[in-house]
Amino acid sequence: MTETTIVASNFIRSIMLEHVKHDKHTSQLVTRFPPEPNGYLHIGHAVSICLNFGLAQEFGGLCNLRFDDTNPGRESQEYIQSIKRDVSWLGFSWHEKAYYASNYFSDLYGFAIELIEKNLAYVCDLTPGQARRYRGSLTQPGCNSPYRERSIAKNLDLFKRMKRGQFGDGERVLRAKIDMASPNMNMRDPIIYRIRHTQHHQTGNQWCIYPMYDFTHGLCDALEHVTHSICTLEFEDHRPLYDWFIENVTVPSRPHQYEFARLEINYTITSKRKLKLLVDEGWVQSWDDPRMPTLSGMRRRGYTPRAIRNFCAATPVARNKGITDMSRLETAVRDDLDTYAPRAMCVINPLKLTIANWPDGHSESLSLPIHPKDVSMGYRKVSMGRNLYIDQADFAEQPPRKWKRLAPGQAVRLRGSYIIHCVSVIKDANDKVIELICHYDHDTLGSKPQGYRANGVIHWVNDAEAIPLKVNLYDRLFNHPNPEADKEIDFTTQLNPNSLVVVTSAIAEPSIAKSSPGDHFQFEREGYFCVDIDSCKQRIIVNRTLPLKDSWVKINS
Repeated sequence: MTETTIVASNFIRSIMLEHVKHDKHTSQLVTRFPPEPNGYLHIGHAVSICLNFGLAQEFGGLCNLRFDDTNPGRESQEYIQSIKRDVSWLGFSWHEKAYYASNYFSDLYGFAIELIEKNLAYVCDLTPGQARRYRGSLTQPGCNSPYRERSIAKNLDLFKRMKRGQFGDGERVLRAKIDMASPNMNMRDPIIYRIRHTQHHQTGNQWCIYPMYDFTHGLCDALEHVTHSICTLEFEDHRPLYDWFIENVTVPSRPHQYEFARLEINYTITSKRKLKLLVDEGWVQSWDDPRMPTLSGMRRRGYTPRAIRNFCAATPVARNKGITDMSRLETAVRDDLDTYAPRAMCVINPLKLTIANWPDGHSESLSLPIHPKDVSMGYRKVSMGRNLYIDQADFAEQPPRKWKRLAPGQAVRLRGSYIIHCVSVIKDANDKVIELICHYDHDTLGSKPQGYRANGVIHWVNDAEAIPLKVNLYDRLFNHPNPEADKEIDFTTQLNPNSLVVVTSAIAEPSIAKSSPGDHFQFEREGYFCVDIDSCKQRIIVNRTLPLKDSWVKINS
């Protein structure tokens, strides 16, 4: 990436500083980001991406993108491409090429043979149910498998036959021979290889046995000369196993694993399994649905990579678990968009407004700043005419106390234009207001009125140049701060029924007509919006990225 990635001071960075200071690593520092391609990346992955790539960048090292593709039944090329796209979108590039655990299948098979020859691994015939019973519990030690003392020659023969496809799925596994009485359950003769007669997206039908993650992880790190293997805290209990494999086979380097607490953010979930369920069961439209916490969903919604990097930099990298408030991420997005998003006027729920004293056939061109805080962005043109539209929410026939918008007999300023006041209201047969009749004060363009005050400023769109829009009003996907808090309740019952409201009657000023998918706008007084990827000149679709203010604070305080 072109701009420097900021990594806030944290305990992992401090460790690296000490290692660099004392020349612990004779070669350059190497980190890695190793996603499993069984789903799309989410906001939790962004923290790991920024940490691994950012630290490597800061210390002049390398960060490898390595796909943990050892479970082909759940993986796909679609997920691989989405992961590459998301990492690039965040602003990072990986060293030389993307790596795959499948690149090392021959090496890993050789390591397994080495363990068998050292009498540190054996082929086990226990069924999954039997293996669970033999494994013991947190309070009871496990029992040795009856196949644990097979001869080295027998284990070598069986394992090679497993590789040749002579057994069915699940019929046999290869296990490490460690300690069935270990208080760490991960050390109780864990499975190294299992049989899966499944075509692999990278290796085809070359293999029918696949290594387990715990076996693959550290050994791939060693093969790639990774110096700092940074994982989330749930892998802390796996570290002794990580070290055991590295210590008991012949590897070219000795990486070390470090753990930090994963990002937990309220009003969302980051389980790929549950996110996939939302997609598969139709609760959302796709992995890149703008309500999803996936990076592709956030990109489509209008979140920016700089905002996400800023959020990650401001999020503590710690050993202790904690919950991060969604508003912190949303504030980072608002702060970023506020600096450069062009302004425009959009009326989402139009109410017709006729200026009765406007000269017939007259049109007046007005110049409004593209960005009121940055005059270098220039100005945009809108025209003022007799027939306008304002938002229904900006009029009240019986206004509440301290009402700062339009009402019968009250005056408001149209944004960048004249002051008007409402003289009458037209209703339909159902007593619904369908049109406002107003007068304008022709002496108030760019100046204050004499003898009275405007009751606020509202946005508007000229009927003669209105651009029709489809507007997707997105909100948080869940209406509960912790959708998974109660394990007895289906988390889908916590979905926010108003997470998407589609409006097809919205209109906008003409500057929106030149927009392209991915363009950002601040619709004045409404919020930040992004042009959707399905938008075209004939049908412009915009997604609300965020409202201008956090409406959840008041609702949930």
